[in-house]
Amino acid sequence: NSLRAGRNFVKVNCAALQENLLESELFGHEKGAFTGADRQRIGRFEQADGGSLFLDEIGDMSPSTQAKILRVLQEHEFERLGGTRTLKVDVRLIAATNRDLPAMVAGGQFREDLYYRLNVVTVETPPLRDRKEDILPLAMHFIRKFSQELKKKLEGVTPEAAKMLTRYNWPGNIRELENVMERAVLFCDGQHLTAANLPQELRGDGNTTTPLPPYVSAAPVNLSGEAGLKEHVKVAMSRLERDIVSRALTQTNGNVTHAARLLK
Repeated sequence: NSLRAGRNFVKVNCAALQENLLESELFGHEKGAFTGADRQRIGRFEQADGGSLFLDEIGDMSPSTQAKILRVLQEHEFERLGGTRTLKVDVRLIAATNRDLPAMVAGGQFREDLYYRLNVVTVETPPLRDRKEDILPLAMHFIRKFSQELKKKLEGVTPEAAKMLTRYNWPGNIRELENVMERAVLFCDGQHLTAANLPQELRGDGNTTTPLPPYVSAAPVNLSGEAGLKEHVKVAMSRLERDIVSRALTQTNGNVTHAARLLK
């Protein structure tokens, strides 16, 4: 609804890049500014000129980069890395962090002047455990998202699973919920996610086991000695692991990277 609504909205994750790469990402660089800079790069501040720049995880930014960000906020100008020409920009800066910035300021880890320059309007997002009414709508959003990615037709969650989702405290907040939903959708064979599809910490039943594949016996095995027992466990675990990996690859249509990410 602002006057910048029709202009660029540019996003940068400060925690995902090393210091020198982050500065190049934000301010751009000239050809030859450093090894590998074979051409000029336009930074995110220039891309967001007239619009908005969103800096996620700003609490992970190095002190030297913080100083340069402060200059842009105060003077609305900067130079590309390796450049001498001063560039003017008009950018609305939005920053987010999961860290305690006042505590970081007190500990000398975050610039006090930058903190107060950023802290014009603050929107605090409560942890997911303090807004239980958001859990199921978010869970349904992720179910729809991952059902589409994994070519499944899930309609929702069973009442029992919904109760488990809402009573859990979600220390990892929405990222944890997203991860749980992705894994649950991956291993769900029906149209609704059930309690069995959820990890043990949500079920709270003390049962950490998963259904065994048909070729892994759950009955007592007559083994001779400790070596035989170890060998049996080794073979059983190898088969179980192979079965889980195989199911993940089937669900992701053979995408090894996606399957590895789902299985961590």
